[in-house]
Amino acid sequence: MKKILILMLMMAPLSIIAQTQKFGYVNANAIMQIMPEFTKAQADLKTLEKQYSDELERLRTELEKKGLQFEQLKDSLPQNILQRRYTELQELNTRLEQYYQESVQNLKQAEQTKIVEVSKVLSDAIQRVGRDGGYVCVFDIAGGVPYISETLCEDVTEKVKAVLGITGSAAQQKK
Repeated sequence: MKKILILMLMMAPLSIIAQTQKFGYVNANAIMQIMPEFTKAQADLKTLEKQYSDELERLRTELEKKGLQFEQLKDSLPQNILQRRYTELQELNTRLEQYYQESVQNLKQAEQTKIVEVSKVLSDAIQRVGRDGGYVCVFDIAGGVPYISETLCEDVTEKVKAVLGITGSAAQQKK
């Protein structure tokens, strides 16, 4: 009997501690969509994509122009000049293909860099809310957590938005 009483006394503080622990959850994707850093990153990526697209269009136009000239003059040019112009067309086509591949790769890399930067800002805000609020952990429901009890966990999305200095939802931000 004495052992049971001692065991119950030892377990009482653990149950009190377990009941006072705070757990939070957040939807990081929803927050990221309305972050000014995300909006700026998207705009920067669109600008970069436009620059690459414009250069590709310039190279395509140049290739088409030279191709038409080649077709128009191929019967009137000596064989050595014809061969040189044909080689120039092939080189220009190769440059166009290489530029396209580089632009796709550079856009992907720029997008990854921008997303990492925005994710870092968001992660820092979530960590700050977790520390300041005394949470044991903060789950990201956008990350695929299969179940979160809304009665045992607190939605800290608005607190994270406050740390980031943003308000409202993505729909409100776009208006």
